[in-house]
Amino acid sequence: MRSQLSSAGARGFLVGLSGGVDSAVVARLAQMAAPGAVTGVLLPCHSDPQDERQAQAVASHFSLPTIRIDLSATYDLLAREAQTALGGLPESVRSVTGAEPSPEAVPLANIKPRLRMTALYFLANRINNLVAGTGNRSELAIGYFTKYGDGGADLLPIGRLLKREVREMAKALGVPSAVIDRPPSAGLWIGQIDEEDMGFTYAELERYLEEGPQAVPPALAMRIERLTRASDHKRMMPPLPET
Repeated sequence: MRSQLSSAGARGFLVGLSGGVDSAVVARLAQMAAPGAVTGVLLPCHSDPQDERQAQAVASHFSLPTIRIDLSATYDLLAREAQTALGGLPESVRSVTGAEPSPEAVPLANIKPRLRMTALYFLANRINNLVAGTGNRSELAIGYFTKYGDGGADLLPIGRLLKREVREMAKALGVPSAVIDRPPSAGLWIGQIDEEDMGFTYAELERYLEEGPQAVPPALAMRIERLTRASDHKRMMPPLPET
């Protein structure tokens, strides 16, 4: 992390604090790498109030300065205008089949992390900071992140760590136990839980990642492999024409 700061000529790090264990670990690592040069950013967007309370608890625990930008009104305006514009397309273009859980829900929910990325990069550009992303290996492997949303960052300090390892690191770093033990959530809507969305547990996913497809039931291995293939584009730069 220090090397990235040096090579970029940046002054410090910005970390979006979600109230979850991943952002807490990244914030503490950033603080250790760049003492006095890290800011936590709270970006509620019709969020569960508990998310903000947990994020504030992490910031207070580590004496981390924070700023807050409420994106709810911005989200409402953009969502309304986008859906109105979409209504002007022919029905044959707007019609989507086989979408989960509905053609509208996921695209609308994905606006939230993309707005957060926009806010983080405004701040980062303004004060010459790097955006420290919070994705872990488990989520990156199956594309469980929003492209150009929470996937938009300058570095991913815990990108090589499984979720289990993130929790272990959190304990070693002194992250509050209430944050470590909280069920993981991307915060896309109130009550959203990662494992319910994925259709399997982190433990099952990590067994597959560490031991291979033979370590899990065949149907689960097929689902993980389908998610991996479908999200390949999230882990790559946009393709260029072949020379």
